[in-house]
Amino acid sequence: MQTHNIFIIKQKDHSVYRKSFQQRNFLLLHGVKHLQKIVIVIIVLVLLFAGIYYFITTNTIKKPSEPQNDPSTVTHTLMDDQQILPNSSTTPPLQPVKLIFIHHSCGENWLTDNNGGLGIALRDNNYFVSDTNYGWGPVPKEGSAPIGSLTDIGHWWLWFRGPKSAEIMDALFTENSQHSTYSRLNTDPGGKNQIVMFKSCYPNSNLRGNPGDPVPSIDTNPLKGLDVSSKTFTVANAKGIYIDLLPYFEQHQGTLFVVITAPPVIDAQYAGNAREFNQWLVRDWLKDYPYKNVAVFDFYNVLTTNGGNLKVNDLNKETGNHHRWWNNTVQHVADIGGAYDTSAYPSSLKDSHPSKAGNQKATAEFVPLLNIAFNRWQGTSGK
Repeated sequence: MQTHNIFIIKQKDHSVYRKSFQQRNFLLLHGVKHLQKIVIVIIVLVLLFAGIYYFITTNTIKKPSEPQNDPSTVTHTLMDDQQILPNSSTTPPLQPVKLIFIHHSCGENWLTDNNGGLGIALRDNNYFVSDTNYGWGPVPKEGSAPIGSLTDIGHWWLWFRGPKSAEIMDALFTENSQHSTYSRLNTDPGGKNQIVMFKSCYPNSNLRGNPGDPVPSIDTNPLKGLDVSSKTFTVANAKGIYIDLLPYFEQHQGTLFVVITAPPVIDAQYAGNAREFNQWLVRDWLKDYPYKNVAVFDFYNVLTTNGGNLKVNDLNKETGNHHRWWNNTVQHVADIGGAYDTSAYPSSLKDSHPSKAGNQKATAEFVPLLNIAFNRWQGTSGK
């Protein structure tokens, strides 16, 4: 009997142990489920706060070099009163005019219908637009990428003055294809491109050196043919590149050349140099050039003030930085105190590509000035 009783007691002990084990498993599984729910809640909260932070920062982004984006604080200074032209006409060409635009990504965004809308605006003003982009055209020198991939300031020497310039320009004058997506006139009017627009991308606003440094002759200019990564990418050397383009433009007065200044960047390190250089291009570069086949549009300046944030522009505002037809004059107005020298329309906190709002402001201000430049070149308005 004792043996039997002992066996029964052992069985009971085993049953108690099994019950206790099941309870521990239940509590463990229950705890894991609670932990999973807590982790999910934390992840959701992190994503929610990240989204809120992104929305706030992209709608209230401040430029590093300015206290606020409100252009009403800008001190107005008319920078280029020599461009106040009596009897200037903003009337579009009566017949379709062929235009070629040399650009990269910023220009592509500017042209695109659902971004800057420049292609549509040019179409509606009777310009038949073609363009070049990465990978286009002849190779300017051994081991080089095709010339379409090279649009930094130092590269303009290759396009217009280098050893393969004749081949490159022949290809450019006869190009009639699209290398970006945008709307244009349905029918090619035939003939060569009459207008050549060219623009460098925003890294070209990172000019080094001192604006007052002496400008070298083209023979001794170390920047010719080089990109923005070169240590020779300075204000003085860039001026030398542009000065050397003028003899080519003089020899080709049957073409209207339109320089589009490089857009600004977020970083303020070299912003003052960019302001000085673009001011020189608009005000001084053409002072002694007697012909009407060269024009400059200050894309840079237009993109340095906005309507309060990067998604709202200050188009048609009396305040802010502009290059436009305003009150029957060509107005180039800018704050020159350094507060508005960086991008007011970056695509993001780390991306200096101009935003849609900035590109649309530039389109609206540029096209009337292009019409004025075309009419002056054709001798139908202005001085």
